[in-house]
Amino acid sequence: MNKNKYVELKEKHQEEINNFPMFFAFSNEQFEEGMKSFGLQLNELDKIYKMGSTGGYYKREDSSKLNEMLIRQDNEVEEARKDNEYLFQMFKYELNNHEYGYTGDLEETLEALGLTIEKVSNDKKLLKALNKAVETFKE
Repeated sequence: MNKNKYVELKEKHQEEINNFPMFFAFSNEQFEEGMKSFGLQLNELDKIYKMGSTGGYYKREDSSKLNEMLIRQDNEVEEARKDNEYLFQMFKYELNNHEYGYTGDLEETLEALGLTIEKVSNDKKLLKALNKAVETFKE
C-alpha cells in the first residue's frame, strides 16, 4: 500500500524543522543552556532571533536559511496540492486527526490546513477531495 503523500510531506517538513539549529526555552535555565549550545554568552542577544511567542530561538546568521527552508516548504505544499490524491489524503488525515467521525465538524480540520469553508466551496478541486474524504466516514 502506498504511504499517504500528505503524511510523507508533513513528516519530511517536520524532520527539517527538527534538524534546524534552534532551541526552545521556557525558563531562564533553559535559555542559558540554549545560549551555551549556540556557543554564545547571555549578553549576546544581538546574535539571536526569537520565534514569536513559541519560546524558540535561532541564530541571526541562520535567518536566511530558515526563511529559504520555510518558503521552499510552502512551495512544496502548494505544488503537492495540485494532486487530487494528495488532497484526498490530506483531508482524510486531518478529518481523522480532528475527530470528524465523532463531531461531524469541519472547522478544526479546515483551520489546521489554513483553509476556510468559503475557500473550499469556491475551489472545485478542493471541494471534490473534501467530499470524497467525508464520504469515507459514512461507510
